[in-house]
Amino acid sequence: MRQRLVVVGNGMAGVRCVEEILKRNSELFSISIIGSEPHPNYNRILLSSVLQGEASFNEITINKREWYEENGIDLYTGETAIKIDSQNKQITTNLNRVIAYDKLIIATGSEPFVLPIPGVEKEGVVTFRTIEDCKKIIELSKGHKQAAVIGGGVLGLEAARGLVNLGLKVKVVHNMDYLMQRQLDPTSSKMLQTVLEQQGIEFYLGKVTEKIAGEERVEKLEFTDGTEIEADLVVMAVGVKPNIGLAKCSGIETSHGIIVNDYMETRTADIYALGECAQHNGIVYGLVKPLYEQGQALANHLCGIEEQGYQGSILSTSLKVPGVELFSVGDFTENETSKMVKLENQLEGIYKKIVFQGDIIVGAVLFGETTSGSKLLDLIAKRKHVNDDEKRQLLQINERGPTLFKQMPQSEMICNCNAVSKGTIMEAVLQKGLTTVDEIKQCTKASGSCGGCKSMVAGLLTYINSDECDETIEQNTLCKCTELTEDEVVYQIQQKQLSSLEDVFTELNWKSENGCSTCISAIRYYLAMIYPGHDRSIKKDIVNAQLEEDGTYSLVLQMYGGMTNVNELQMITNVMKKYQIREVGLTAEQRFQLKGIQKEVIHAVCTELKIPSIPALDNTIRYVNTFFGERLCQCSNEKSKQLAIEIEKEVGQILTPHLVIIGFSACKHQEKDLMIKDISIIGNNGGWEIYVGGSTGQHIQQGELLTVTKNLHEVKLFLSGFVQYYRETGNYQEPIYEWIKRVGMIHIREVLFETSLCRQLVERLEEDRAVSLEYVTK
Repeated sequence: MRQRLVVVGNGMAGVRCVEEILKRNSELFSISIIGSEPHPNYNRILLSSVLQGEASFNEITINKREWYEENGIDLYTGETAIKIDSQNKQITTNLNRVIAYDKLIIATGSEPFVLPIPGVEKEGVVTFRTIEDCKKIIELSKGHKQAAVIGGGVLGLEAARGLVNLGLKVKVVHNMDYLMQRQLDPTSSKMLQTVLEQQGIEFYLGKVTEKIAGEERVEKLEFTDGTEIEADLVVMAVGVKPNIGLAKCSGIETSHGIIVNDYMETRTADIYALGECAQHNGIVYGLVKPLYEQGQALANHLCGIEEQGYQGSILSTSLKVPGVELFSVGDFTENETSKMVKLENQLEGIYKKIVFQGDIIVGAVLFGETTSGSKLLDLIAKRKHVNDDEKRQLLQINERGPTLFKQMPQSEMICNCNAVSKGTIMEAVLQKGLTTVDEIKQCTKASGSCGGCKSMVAGLLTYINSDECDETIEQNTLCKCTELTEDEVVYQIQQKQLSSLEDVFTELNWKSENGCSTCISAIRYYLAMIYPGHDRSIKKDIVNAQLEEDGTYSLVLQMYGGMTNVNELQMITNVMKKYQIREVGLTAEQRFQLKGIQKEVIHAVCTELKIPSIPALDNTIRYVNTFFGERLCQCSNEKSKQLAIEIEKEVGQILTPHLVIIGFSACKHQEKDLMIKDISIIGNNGGWEIYVGGSTGQHIQQGELLTVTKNLHEVKLFLSGFVQYYRETGNYQEPIYEWIKRVGMIHIREVLFETSLCRQLVERLEEDRAVSLEYVTK
């Protein structure tokens, strides 16, 4: 029998969560939605586009009534929930309807904040929050000439531009010294003000409204400094406040919003909250991307999908005003620990400011040219280190046109709200014959949420249809089981918080129900990197034994530093005799390998051998070569052997993108053989040289000097930092030498030579190893 799920709120957050639930399990719930407005679900964020004449009311409808009927959803519009009885699990509406629930989602959104000043009740004073508000403003504009917008934030400026389009003289009143002070710095704000003034908007900054004056209707605004302005229409756009009245009067714990945990659970059983009414870790989010991310996390939880829950969001802002390109993201304030790069071109009206902590971007402001906005958001979200070349590229001024889109990789995101890449849009246009931005929106959801990427979608469509476009859809998918690239798969795992192979296959529409060897290995690797310890809880004898063609098993035994002793040799001999193991040999990795172990005794063999075995299939730091016994000189190798053993114990068997081989030598007499390893540590005059990027494959090459260290402590520090950075930024099956070529040796040195960054990398490696060991030894 289906559980009864009731959603209070028919807005973007609640309905998006319902969409996600239907994707995961459409048979799990019987769903009812209560909405106080008389409309089906619509995009509230695009109301400013309606006011500006860029869209119609019909175009901003997300789900028509037919969608609710097709999915068996009971929709109650124009009806308001007024009481929640959490003991008896039922809701009462203002029409005295009583609806029972098993699970309840509160998604009541927010309501406009109205200044508590004299005159707010006068005719001609309106808020801007709903379709009704938008219709009222359009109607009032027909008989009025002078409009004042109180509030110089995003909503106020978008409303002001719409009023200009409706033929009114518009004045914006803001109580701060510059516009959009939460999303812009003073420089970009001043540039924005200049552009909007050219479009016909007047600004009154640093003004605090004391009174709305007039007889029955508004005639003017009076300020606390004694000045005033004339206005016969006033739009109040000073912000919103979470709509928590229903939760509060029903005994559900609230603060600024309804308090929720990572799974969007309130502190009342079986009641959840999300969207603008929810408070997560002290923050109430009012932007579309966080609302969607919360909806995905709650859908996973309600459908019984194990995941880590909602972890908060990185905030980004754009402005939907014709002729204005603006984008800000993250923390772009300057402080003692941050560094920044800037570009200001006053002739072209372009400004870029990017703020770094070390080599990691933490925030940015773009004005006049925002084509790198999506890339910046991705870099901040993934905490990627940025080299000098990438910094210069981010500050370049890119012209909108065919060249921009031609140079853009197909994996780059065009629509961040819905995670739609350039390649996805190209494929949809070319294969389905899409000819308009609206058709692209309907097919891929690109530009269907905040609308900030609409111009990019339009530009990409123009490029696809131009003579400049000679691209074909890249077939660099992860494997034949999916249409997604490797980067897109990783992005979706993180965005949708997928935590198992089954989740990936189901949620990402895998063509093959069980995947293939290529994608299974890659996904397991990325899941293990995203969720340390994933898939390592299987007993060691299952993970480490290799099935051979004849049906028997083989085991490779760990020999730290390529060394053993009489006790280990006797133990191997005894086990081989007892279980009639026919073969033993030395591998190229300086390990003993036992072959011909029968299936029925493999568990016993692994139990009785006190020597750990090596995972058969994982990419790991596979072995550390010390050239034990190959004495071509009289140099002492005791220090190098001991260091090799310590390193192997510390980082051995940690997952890596590709198999890694490390070589140690006490001196340079073994240099030629050693330097073709992935990583080589060579003693020299009391210190140690570290070389990286050697290759013994088809293209044999020597490694490049990374650094020279003074002592063993520094060797461990740089080696661990290097390995962890490779783990975090390397692609699956990308060997170290290819990774260095892609990332750049200069950049790698910059990261490792920044002491705080290097220590953070080492700490993360130790944390990942501790989790992996905990799972392996269970």
